[in-house]
Amino acid sequence: MKTLRSISAALFFLSMVCYGQPATGLHLVKKTLVGGEGGWDYLTVDSKARRLYVTHSDRVVVLDADSLTVVGEVSKCDGLHGVAIAEESGHGFASNGRPSTVSMFDLKTLKVIKEIPTGKKPDAMLYDPVSKHIFVFCGQGENATVIEPDSGTVVASIPLGGGPEFGVDDGLGHVYVNIEDKSELVAIDSRQAKVIKRWSIAPGEEPSGLSMDVLHRRLFSVCRNKLMVVSDADGGKVISTLPIGSGVDGCGFDPGTQMAFSSNGEGTMTVVHEESPASFVVVENTVTQRGARTVAVDPVTHSVYTATAEFGPMPEPTTDRPRPRPPILPNTFVVLKYQR
Repeated sequence: MKTLRSISAALFFLSMVCYGQPATGLHLVKKTLVGGEGGWDYLTVDSKARRLYVTHSDRVVVLDADSLTVVGEVSKCDGLHGVAIAEESGHGFASNGRPSTVSMFDLKTLKVIKEIPTGKKPDAMLYDPVSKHIFVFCGQGENATVIEPDSGTVVASIPLGGGPEFGVDDGLGHVYVNIEDKSELVAIDSRQAKVIKRWSIAPGEEPSGLSMDVLHRRLFSVCRNKLMVVSDADGGKVISTLPIGSGVDGCGFDPGTQMAFSSNGEGTMTVVHEESPASFVVVENTVTQRGARTVAVDPVTHSVYTATAEFGPMPEPTTDRPRPRPPILPNTFVVLKYQR
């Protein structure tokens, strides 16, 4: 068995050399036990402030992005999903799925300032530096709620024609978001707060995580049918598809290494290298931990973060819950940091 593994490893390395594909060597460098109870969702890196924000049940856990030490939390939230940072205003924003609100908090004190009503079931969110607005993607509301970050005032609601998942901005006045139930991508003019383009990402189905290579105008959508779909952001068409693992929910892109990362809940991280704007290849499927389905990438240190916990036995399906989830064991929630 050891001999076979050695041969496999040697062949893999040889293939990387022969075809010019980088063997990433992505590996775990830090694991922090956060503890607590309940589920989790997105992670957000503030590269400038060196902070990592992780949504965990009823609070946002704030960690030092380098040491992975817990430095604080934003408490009194409810059914958290995403975090967006508006550095100029000194405010952060966290989406509360259950009450359909966003908690606006002070970046220095981490104290909640106000609750902002949104569309139904707010999920992923982002700060767009061109419009200087927060975009909140509301899954059941099928809209994007747009917030002015200084005052926390809602300034627009954009109908999206389906249930949005994750979104990205290009720094040029465009925001892109996956439409999960329609298997589409939607482009938004962030200044005018309106949809300007939409296109199918077939054969991808139920896209969740989204990331972008801004320089080469490529969008990476990770889909529930175990595909990463690469789209042309300007042309609005599919360029490539690549195999990924199951249970995916998050996607990240590192412009410094030209690597895209698909975090798969099965316990793997699919690493895709962009060889050119027209050529993409899977270079690695790193073993992570079961349940690690979301991801954040720090472009400064090229670190990749994810989070998960331990689980109990899978319950039997019922009429009310035909696809049950295994229970999350208390005080097992961890944040993981990977590097090459």
